[in-house]
Amino acid sequence: MPNFYKENDDIQFHMKHIDLDWIIELKENNFEDKGSFDYAPKSIKDAKDSYDRILDIVGDLAGNFVAPTASDADEEGAHYENGQVRYAKATEEALELFKKADLMGFTLPRKYGGLNCPVTIYSIATEIVSRAEAGLMNIFGLQDIAETINKFADEDIKKKFLPRFCSGEVTGSMALTEPDAGSDLQAVQLKAFQDEEGKWYLNGVKRFITNGCGEISLVLARSEDGTTDGRGLSMFLYERDDKMKIRRIENKLGIHTSPTCELQFNNAPAILVGKRRMGLIRYVMSLMNGARLAIAAQGLGIAEAAYFEAEKYAKERIQFKKAIKTMIPVYEMLANMRMKVEAARTLLYETARIVDIKDGLEHNIEKHPEKEKELRNELKRFSNYAALFTPIAKAYNTEIANEVAYDGIQIHGGTGFMKDFNAERHYRDARITNIYEGTTQLQVVAAIGGIITGVAMERIHEYEDEFDFKPVEDLHKIVKEMVISLEKSVTFVKQKNDISYQEYHARRLVEMATLIFIGYLMTRDASKSERKKEMAKFFLDFALPSCKMKADVITGETHNLLKSKDLILDGKN
Repeated sequence: MPNFYKENDDIQFHMKHIDLDWIIELKENNFEDKGSFDYAPKSIKDAKDSYDRILDIVGDLAGNFVAPTASDADEEGAHYENGQVRYAKATEEALELFKKADLMGFTLPRKYGGLNCPVTIYSIATEIVSRAEAGLMNIFGLQDIAETINKFADEDIKKKFLPRFCSGEVTGSMALTEPDAGSDLQAVQLKAFQDEEGKWYLNGVKRFITNGCGEISLVLARSEDGTTDGRGLSMFLYERDDKMKIRRIENKLGIHTSPTCELQFNNAPAILVGKRRMGLIRYVMSLMNGARLAIAAQGLGIAEAAYFEAEKYAKERIQFKKAIKTMIPVYEMLANMRMKVEAARTLLYETARIVDIKDGLEHNIEKHPEKEKELRNELKRFSNYAALFTPIAKAYNTEIANEVAYDGIQIHGGTGFMKDFNAERHYRDARITNIYEGTTQLQVVAAIGGIITGVAMERIHEYEDEFDFKPVEDLHKIVKEMVISLEKSVTFVKQKNDISYQEYHARRLVEMATLIFIGYLMTRDASKSERKKEMAKFFLDFALPSCKMKADVITGETHNLLKSKDLILDGKN
């Protein structure tokens, strides 16, 4: 019986070597819960053992209960009947299993019934669930709603709602997007107004809301009359009642088990979360960053599922009297698929660690204001890293999800196009990942500032100081060549002092930085395993030429499209 955690050698490798000590110290705050909760860890080792047990349960449920029914769940999908949404039967059963296993409050404090796990462990769990059934992750993974409430709401709100999330009594949604406000959330028009007693109400429409049928929604709404930008938006907590109508659910290409809803708010009562006017500027940006990390994990999980399906098929499929896995064109594809999965994993876990440290420092300062001066610089540094790595991980992991799923169908050949095999489901499910929670193009916009201003180079210098590259000097030399290409390109773009030129080459710069970060991480991993060393060599075989090519394009003043876009796009000769 497969356990998607215990039987995954690469996850086990990372769990053995990942540095969680500082994260645990920050998360557990000197293990203050050990006398109050019998499941609270008493030491760093105890915490790691606890994480292992929790992920073991997730892996068992995912491999033995969720994955076997994933095709049935996808085929049935979510239903919309008489204004109500019903999950597929297999989805309902899976959620019930997760509730009974107390897995619905992953990162929430124990005082509300949560497990108090770091984001890193939650990301691994999200990846595992996504491998089993990507649509289920869109319900399980919306625990970020509760985490946002925990971060920004007052204690009365937290006491009222967070235990209900932890028990699985309620699920959540983030109601941000509108018909005329997709990626441009500053354009949100759903209206929030107060009555004479100061109570808030919501009026308007939200569209493309993942799990919009959830009992609790965080809603971005315009609370300030006469405003047209993000400074007029606040965030509200809404609990389902008859003042909100679900108009419909979307008929989608993939993730059929996750209902995507259109919502109509009709004077729906709501609770202001945090301060007015901070909805988009602070709270939703935090919520979105959490969601982007979750989608990076989802992309990785789908890619892994697609790889394992393709590898199994290639072993069994006989052509010309031999298994197709033995044919160079096929095993090269499989090797590329596996390399991308392992690259995405090491990037995801590094990003999650950075976010955990940032969150831990913020929480530490909040609880111990006297430490602010001492921790201020560390917090600023890790906040900058989180702002850079989160969009990079989301972009890379979701793009490779699409690539790996595409190749998975190719290896299956004609059978991969048929619903008899899981390959086509993974392909359909992967397609949304580089679109929702911000397209790849928007992730580039979010990341490019950190590359131009030197945040990326600061992290690279830290890798040089922190890691021991002596056992893998040959690989380290290649990564440093890639860094030279990036430095040369960034310097060139800055000296051009042309914002259009920078925007034109932004994706190339971001992709170079991404390959370099992964290069450092895989080279670090290579020092701990002979197999990882060979995987890092394989990755760098193609990463170095890719970086050099991008640098040549950037420094060669390639910008014909900027000058001739009208001629190129109009198609007339």
